[in-house]
Amino acid sequence: MSLRGIGMTSQRTRTRMIERLRDQGIADERVLAAMAAVPRHIFVEEALSSRAYDDTALPLGFQQTISRPYVVARMIELLLTGHALGKTLEVGAGCGYQAAVLAMLTRELYAVERIEPLLARARKNLGQLRLSHVRFKHADGHWGLPEAAPFDTIIVAAAAASTPPALLDQLAPGGRLILPLAGAAKGEQTLSLIERTASGYAETRYDVVRFVPLVAGVE
Repeated sequence: MSLRGIGMTSQRTRTRMIERLRDQGIADERVLAAMAAVPRHIFVEEALSSRAYDDTALPLGFQQTISRPYVVARMIELLLTGHALGKTLEVGAGCGYQAAVLAMLTRELYAVERIEPLLARARKNLGQLRLSHVRFKHADGHWGLPEAAPFDTIIVAAAAASTPPALLDQLAPGGRLILPLAGAAKGEQTLSLIERTASGYAETRYDVVRFVPLVAGVE
C-alpha cells in the first residue's frame, strides 16, 4: 500500500481529517501537525483503507481496534497541555499508529504490546515511516517497562478498572499519565489524567470514551 495514498487515502483526505479535528476542538498545532504527518491508511487492513480517515475505531484482529483519530489527538493534547512529552511510554502499541503520532512529538518513545503478531505489525509499520527511535517490547502493559523508567508521560490505550500501581511508580516527579478508567456505570469509561506531584497523585477526569479492556498476560 502506498504511503502517499490515492483517492480516499490521499493527502487531501488526510487534510479533511485535520479540519474535522479542529472543528471537534483539537487546538494544539503540534498535535495537528503530527496527525497530518502520519498516513493512517498504512496502519489498517487494505480492505478498510477507504475508512482510514473516518472518525471511527477500526478492527485490527485479535479483538483489538485502532482508536478514533479524535481520541488519539485528544489524549496526546491533554498530555501536552503546559508540558512537553519528554520520555514517553505507550501501553498497548496495537498496529503502531498512536506510536507513530507520538514519535513525531518526542525523540524518546517506548511502546509495549501484549499480542506478539500486533507488535510485529507495529514494528513493520513504523519501519515504513523510518521511525527508528521507537523501542518496542512484547510485554504485559500492567507492569509498564521498569528497565526504562522513569517516564515523563505514559499513555494507555486500553481501559482499566483502576490505574496499575506499576505505572504510577514509573512516573517521574511531575510526570503525567493518561488512560481510560472504568466508571461506576456498567460499560462507562472516562479519560483520566493523573499527575505525580510532590504530595502524591492528582487526577482529573475528562471525556467519556470506549476502549478495549486492559488485559493481563501476553500472547
